[in-house]
Amino acid sequence: MTKISKNNNQSGFTPSLEGRVGEGLFPEERVGERLPFSRRNFIRTTGLTAVAGLTGIETLFAAMKKKTTKNSGKGLVLRFVPYDLQLRHTFTIANSSRKSTPDVLTSLEFEGVTGYGEASMPPYLGESVVTATKFLSMLNLSQFNDPFQMEDILRHVDSVMPGNCAAKAAVDIALHDLVGKIMGQPWYKIWGFDPADTPNTSFTIGIDTPEVVRQKVAEATPYRILKVKLGQKTDREMIETIRSVTDVPLCVDVNQGWTDKQMALDMIHWLKEKGVVFVEQPMSKTAIDDMAWLTAHSPLPTVADEAVQRLPDVMKANGVYSGINIKLMKCTGMREAHQMLTLAKSMGMKVMIGCMTETSCAVSAAAQLSPKTDWADLDGNLLISNDPYKGVQVVNGKVTLIDQPGVGINMIQAVFKEK
Repeated sequence: MTKISKNNNQSGFTPSLEGRVGEGLFPEERVGERLPFSRRNFIRTTGLTAVAGLTGIETLFAAMKKKTTKNSGKGLVLRFVPYDLQLRHTFTIANSSRKSTPDVLTSLEFEGVTGYGEASMPPYLGESVVTATKFLSMLNLSQFNDPFQMEDILRHVDSVMPGNCAAKAAVDIALHDLVGKIMGQPWYKIWGFDPADTPNTSFTIGIDTPEVVRQKVAEATPYRILKVKLGQKTDREMIETIRSVTDVPLCVDVNQGWTDKQMALDMIHWLKEKGVVFVEQPMSKTAIDDMAWLTAHSPLPTVADEAVQRLPDVMKANGVYSGINIKLMKCTGMREAHQMLTLAKSMGMKVMIGCMTETSCAVSAAAQLSPKTDWADLDGNLLISNDPYKGVQVVNGKVTLIDQPGVGINMIQAVFKEK
């Protein structure tokens, strides 16, 4: 199946809110030795070709840990700092507008190697810098002296307090980055994904005046699919404006903006004529019966976003939507996102890997899953003007993974203060 998808300002660093859990200083990062590409070569290099096939990646982790860590007994060191993401344009969706997005950047250090993560918190998630820093301050990760015990560590993080999904994702991403660096491999290789299978990423066009919309479309020339925010009275005007300047495929995100199922169906038929390939969250996440009816009659796939946050929601969405949009900030990070992807695919559902407005850290983390998805909406880092990292690239509209350990990022602007 053909896959369709898709300077620096001040950081807003707030020293008084910076947090740290654990012992020791924040050291220089040391990246593990990189190994030749291919899962077969990777396993052969560890001397585990036979057992890896029998007992899986956990055994592989255990052997790699023995080869690459000193086992000094010191635990993980978590640090975090607020970082305000400055948007290039005012971002407007069906029910809100904003010029920035609050964010908390994290680092997780073990034996001289550091992994990075983040928590991006758009208003609808119900999280904030205050709630995220409070949650992260409650964690005692220094009790863990083996980063390869990922299930135990992340299960503990999830158990400390309900909710706080973005804050939990900040730890999850940093842990994946850390372990990937220790192993000397990016996560798409650890998972056995082919980087050639990545989809195109969409570029988001927020609701705005026709003049600004045309400007945004001009800036999105390198992209092969555009994601258009709808859900207001200007929906048809938005599409007509875009169609006046480009004929690239479109997808639309209504953000629960439509309330009448018949009107929604009529609109979807019209959108199909305008070259739209799928419709994301057209109605309220609570309108389950109406959504099931709409999906059954729709000429285009419907994709759940607000209606699906964590793993149990995937089963509930089956039969109500055609597919799901997985976002790390909704589902607590890469570990659960991988589980959601696997479950959705097993049920024959379409999968999009998406993001919030984020730095290249979280976007690159999400991109590690993209080779197994149908669509990608990984433009959150492109919507901000103060990205402190460099990571996944978009080449001719296609998500292009970097052959670099962990989540595949480099820090280009210091955000953590030495102590």
